[in-house]
Amino acid sequence: MRAVTVSEPGGPEVLVVREVPDPRPGPGEVVVEVVAAGVNRADVMQRLGRYPSPPGSPENPGLEVSGRVAELGEGVSGWRVGEEVCALLGGGGYAERVAVPAGQLLPVPAGVELVDAAALPEVAATVWSNVFTLAGLRPGELLLVHGGSSGIGTMAVQLARAVGARVAVTAGSADKLERCAQLGAQLGVNYREDDFVEAVRRFEPAGADVVLDVVGGPYLARNVDVLATGGRLVVIGTQGGTRAELDLGRLLAKRASVHATTLRARPAAEKAAIVAGVRDHVWPLVADGAVRPVVHERFALEDAARAHEVMEGSSHVGKLLLTTGARGPA
Repeated sequence: MRAVTVSEPGGPEVLVVREVPDPRPGPGEVVVEVVAAGVNRADVMQRLGRYPSPPGSPENPGLEVSGRVAELGEGVSGWRVGEEVCALLGGGGYAERVAVPAGQLLPVPAGVELVDAAALPEVAATVWSNVFTLAGLRPGELLLVHGGSSGIGTMAVQLARAVGARVAVTAGSADKLERCAQLGAQLGVNYREDDFVEAVRRFEPAGADVVLDVVGGPYLARNVDVLATGGRLVVIGTQGGTRAELDLGRLLAKRASVHATTLRARPAAEKAAIVAGVRDHVWPLVADGAVRPVVHERFALEDAARAHEVMEGSSHVGKLLLTTGARGPA
């Protein structure tokens, strides 16, 4: 099969399509014929040599795909060859085929094109596990999403609004903020021009009940400042850096909490539990049209380098996809 490989750590040009052996399903695994793969910032970090695949996962990039079941491994039930699916991966999604633990498979939601379904697994699992399972966002509460126009951000905005929460976002341009408003965000803050703590406090003097952060170190103290009493900060990325100082007195006074999590390296059983939660709670909202995949652009598998350039340029809204040319709309 064809797969995008990383010849050596470096820029987008190190992404090269090569012929590699077809995967075989192990016990409890399913081989998926890939129609499309989602492009995530974690893939960029992997290409740079800063985020290796977890042990046992393919070394090539790609954390989510959509396609059709091609083979069933020993002991797999509940799936059939030819069924349209999407999947959460530990790696290897930039390819024509990939082996997936059966617990990380999802049916393609009703009303979603097979190609566009590749935009869902990683962001849905990330948002569901962090904003809802961990931070416990409730109807009426205020969620602040940093990077609201990203793939994760666009999913977080839609899911929060679908369950009756209020949403504030930060983004780097008026166009991105407008797109977030169209998805349901009630407050948009241009982080290049405005202070998000002051803007959120004007909108809701009590502050944000939950903050979803991908920036990391530089935002830590200010994220605590923007929290309401009893607020929950969830850090899922460190795009701005990994180190910061924090006044624990501020945290104690607010009876607030700080969580830091990743999804990729979790054991298969934990991922399966998260995927089951997504299927039970998120997929009905997608099928109803309350939540939709937001796809900025599709690229051919051979154009993975260009997709990474767009990702690093941060001009996109929503998700970037790679398509393999397999059967199905592309």
